[in-house]
Amino acid sequence: MLRTRVWVPYLYVAPAVALLCLVFAYPVVRVVDFSTRLIRGANGPYVGSLNYQLVWEDSTFHDALKHSALLLLAVPVLLVLSIFFAVLLYERARGWRIYRSVLFLPYILAVPIVGIVASYIFELNGALNSILRAVHLNGLALDWLGSEKLSLLTVGIVIVWRELGFGIVLFLARLLSMSEDQLEAARIDGANWWARLRYVILPELRGTIEFYVVVASITMIAWVFAYVYTLTSGGPGTSSTVLELYIYNQGLRNSLPGMASAVAVVLLAVSIVSISLLLVVRARARAEELA
Repeated sequence: MLRTRVWVPYLYVAPAVALLCLVFAYPVVRVVDFSTRLIRGANGPYVGSLNYQLVWEDSTFHDALKHSALLLLAVPVLLVLSIFFAVLLYERARGWRIYRSVLFLPYILAVPIVGIVASYIFELNGALNSILRAVHLNGLALDWLGSEKLSLLTVGIVIVWRELGFGIVLFLARLLSMSEDQLEAARIDGANWWARLRYVILPELRGTIEFYVVVASITMIAWVFAYVYTLTSGGPGTSSTVLELYIYNQGLRNSLPGMASAVAVVLLAVSIVSISLLLVVRARARAEELA
């Protein structure tokens, strides 16, 4: 009777586990299988690592890999801006209500909407260039989305603008959970804003910073497809193509599901490693707090 009771909880969760495996595990297994077959997916002949070799020899893949890596430069920008504005909101600096509304608004909008709105702003005859020309700054009215040198930078700016809200919310939540005794003691001792930030606030945010860096890095590597697709579609040429868009183009436009699956497997591996790193970081942070 006792043994039967031990198994009862597992029976309750079994349907949910089975559904989870069906929704997530099965597609992963199929993608891995696709990556080892030629052109026709699961019905094609087994070719081993050939798709991975073809991907590695493709110059477009190298461009996409480089661009995805360059987008990682947005992570420190997001980190600094998120902490800065979170501290301003926490200390309720002058105009903090305006900052809160302006900074949070983009994050509650869907990414495709942000991309479409930004495309109207940054296109050659868009709102930004119209304003620049109106104030006689014609030299700054550039082809932000149509230039090979500027397209990826413009995508990065839009990503930072939209994703900034998440970082601010995260750090502000951590700041609001802090005890105000340390900050009050620092103010009494005459510490200025920078000293309070450096010696009181940043040490308290250490675990949150580590968490945010990992999450933001995963976002830049594996969650920017909607931005790129709505803004530039990877162009001009391949100047703003990223790994996600490369997978889309190979799998759906070029009818090469094997190559697309190979890149997807690599992205999955990178994501798993990043999430594992995140778990290690969080475990270490908890251990330090308990110590």
